[in-house]
Amino acid sequence: MIKDLEAAIGYRFQNITLLQNALTHSSYANERWHNSLLSNERLEFLGDSVLGMLVAEYLYRNFPNRPEGELTRMRADMVCEQTLAAAANRIGLGNHLLLGHGEEQGGGRNRNSILADAMESVIAACFLDGGLDAALKVVQQFILVEVPVTKLHNADYKTQLQELVQQKKNQVLSYSLVGQSGPDHDKQFDVEVTLNGKVVGSGIGSSKKRAEQDAARAAIEKLFPGHL
Repeated sequence: MIKDLEAAIGYRFQNITLLQNALTHSSYANERWHNSLLSNERLEFLGDSVLGMLVAEYLYRNFPNRPEGELTRMRADMVCEQTLAAAANRIGLGNHLLLGHGEEQGGGRNRNSILADAMESVIAACFLDGGLDAALKVVQQFILVEVPVTKLHNADYKTQLQELVQQKKNQVLSYSLVGQSGPDHDKQFDVEVTLNGKVVGSGIGSSKKRAEQDAARAAIEKLFPGHL
């Protein structure tokens, strides 16, 4: 089964445990070993940075006439949940995930948030096993296949808020996790965004990233009406 996934990815691992780790959701790690550190969350953290860097380099080299702000929005669109979940579906990643009972029963194999996180984990596993070249091969095949040259698929409220705020000097934006609730297979995160120490928006989401986007959207509505 793992070999089928390697074939779909187009990369054969020297250390197969890295790929197995990338497929292990926190719900499975908690049920099986009572240890979330054995899940793919650490790989997801690394994969997010590796993917962001590779996409940024691609955009920098291929769109020399686009300003920084537009490149930032393009990158955000290319590494968003929708894009990553679509890439995961192209390699049938959901069929290979190790999920806890509750997540399995809740349809976790088809949940975009889980698929997107697992895709980032796979990219990180390739990076650790074969270096940047291995990670780049996966990103080229499954992420850089549809570059949003004109119309972006998804709004990046965090970038938009940052750009609006920076119209004045010495403005400091900060996001903080203020709470989370729900079982492992249906977590909800609560985030607040502050501007110069004052709360200007709050948001909720199935991940901290999505909650931050929701908080940024609320802040734009409050501080800059008509800019959404």
